[in-house]
Amino acid sequence: MSRPVFFVILVSLLVISSRSASAQYISADTYTRYELLAPETHQFKIYYEVTETRVGAKFHFNQIREGSEATDESVVDLATGKPLKFEVVTGAQAKIDSPAENFGATAHYIKVILAHPVPTSGEYRLAIIKTYKDDKSYYSDGDDIVFKRPLGIPRDSVVLPVGYEIALCSVATQVLTETDGRLKLAFVNPGSGGQLEVTIRAKKLPVKKS
Repeated sequence: MSRPVFFVILVSLLVISSRSASAQYISADTYTRYELLAPETHQFKIYYEVTETRVGAKFHFNQIREGSEATDESVVDLATGKPLKFEVVTGAQAKIDSPAENFGATAHYIKVILAHPVPTSGEYRLAIIKTYKDDKSYYSDGDDIVFKRPLGIPRDSVVLPVGYEIALCSVATQVLTETDGRLKLAFVNPGSGGQLEVTIRAKKLPVKKS
């Protein structure tokens, strides 16, 4: 099977699975980029793009992963480039604004206030930027670094820190080079709305002698 045909099949599966997902507002074009920061910080910057399509929706909710400490949050309206207001709420509070959706009562969510309700036959594209600290998802193992995390988003990429190369990746991936030399691993989740178990191990490149 050629790569283009294989890619089309994967995208088709993603569209089907995204339509069947019920709770976390994951559209078929949702994309997440994880930028691994200095290993000793256990932090990674997240850039998350999603399309809100629920007609009449005034808010968008994005769950803060349990076990992760979120900082430096911001939200951007991708149609205008303007920042959007947001606040962090519990699942119980989110349920008041969106009673038809499933929220974990004790979970925490970023509640984004949309500039206008989603119109009929329309959509609202936005980006949520945040930094997570999670020493169970991103840690050092000897001289290597490990990023290990279940991902439920249709399209993802993970960017390694400067000076690291791939030692292992548990999923099929496309490897690209950023303009600053960092390696980016890009992949899709072909599952039916389930979690893709991702483990990436990277090692530091030897220092070049002048």
